[in-house]
Amino acid sequence: MRYTPLEEKIMTMVTPVIEDLGLAFHYIKITGDEGTSLVQIMAEDLKTKNLLVDDAAKISRAISAVMDVEDPINGAYRLEVSSPGIDRMLIQKDDFDRYKTFEIKIERLTPAENGQKRYRGVLNGIEDNNILVTTDTGDVQIPYSSLAQAKLVLTDELIKATANL
Repeated sequence: MRYTPLEEKIMTMVTPVIEDLGLAFHYIKITGDEGTSLVQIMAEDLKTKNLLVDDAAKISRAISAVMDVEDPINGAYRLEVSSPGIDRMLIQKDDFDRYKTFEIKIERLTPAENGQKRYRGVLNGIEDNNILVTTDTGDVQIPYSSLAQAKLVLTDELIKATANL
C-alpha cells in the first residue's frame, strides 16, 4: 500500500493518538484539492475488528486537536473517521493470511509481464513476500512490493465469517 507524503505525515501524527485510546490505526486516504480536502481515517478495535460510534467520535476529537496544532493541510479539510468495514482494505502482510479463502480485488502498481494490473479471485495467503491469488484463469503471485491496493469483496461467506467475530 502506497501513501502520499502528506498521508504518511498525518499517519505518523495520528497513529499514537489512536493507540492511546486503546484502538488501532488501519488506513488513511486524502482526496480533493487544497481547501476542499477530505481526510478519511479508518481505525478499529483489534479484538472485535470493529469501531463503535463512540470510539469514532473520541478518535475524531483527539485527532482534530492534534491536527489543529500541527496544521499539516493547507486550507480547510473535512475529517471522517470510520471502521474499515467488512470489505476492508488489506494493508499489512498478516492481513493476507488472516483473510485467506475470501474473495479479493487486488491492483498492482505496475502491470505484470502479461500487461495485467488488476485481479479478482480467492486469496490464498502470502508466501515469500508474494500474495497468492486463485483467479478464473489460474493461480497468480503478486509481489507485495508491487501492491497498489487490495480489498476484500463483500460476499455472503465474508458476512457469515465476520458475524462471529
